[in-house]
Amino acid sequence: MDYMNNAEIIKNAMDEFKKIQNYMFVAKEENAVKTYHILKEEYLTLKALLTVLGVNLTDIDRIKE
Repeated sequence: MDYMNNAEIIKNAMDEFKKIQNYMFVAKEENAVKTYHILKEEYLTLKALLTVLGVNLTDIDRIKE
């Protein structure tokens, strides 16, 4: 396994995870239900990927539902 590639994948996924969470907060605030649903699907995919990669999401997962 190439650790540099793995580190890049993790960093990119974490950046996307943070961005999606921010978009989700805005969508929820604006009551954009359809947009929130689409973002949540992406959020769950990224969450699964980060979990498989061994990232502890306890401190970075701000979505509590």
